[in-house]
Parts: sequence; structure tokens; C-alpha cells
Amino acid sequence: MEHFRSSMQATHQLNVLGYLCPIPVAEAKKALHELTTGNILEIVADDPETQHDIPLLINRTGHELIDIREDAGEFFFLVKVL
Repeated sequence: MEHFRSSMQATHQLNVLGYLCPIPVAEAKKALHELTTGNILEIVADDPETQHDIPLLINRTGHELIDIREDAGEFFFLVKVL
């Protein structure tokens, strides 16, 4: 997995720790739909499947995946709403 750092700060956070797919993806899709252009959503998950599923969702919905990182089994996705 590629890791890159961003100076952008999240304006909103979605915590789906403890949930297994498809719940993290469904909740991320719902959250992105409710946000407006320019918002930055941080998604925090611990389901390893989200490493694959969240980037696919972001690609399909036309938003921008700014950063992905992993820390102690938790995955952090930073998404710019377009």
C-alpha cells in the first residue's frame, strides 16, 4: 500500500471501528453524499477489507483520496469531497 502525507486537515470524521464490510463502505458512501464540495472526510476503520474497498468507493464516486495510513491495526483514509 502506498503511503503519502498531506497537510490537509479533516473537517469531518467517520468512525467505523469494530464494523465489518459492507458497513464501513455503506457508511462512508452515506457520509460522502451528505458532505459538500471542499469538505475533508477522515474515515477510521479496523476491517482490513477497507484497504481495498474504500479506495474503490472513492474512485467510483469521483472524490479524491488524499491519504491512507495504518497505525496499530487501524486504517485512516483522508478523502476530499469533490
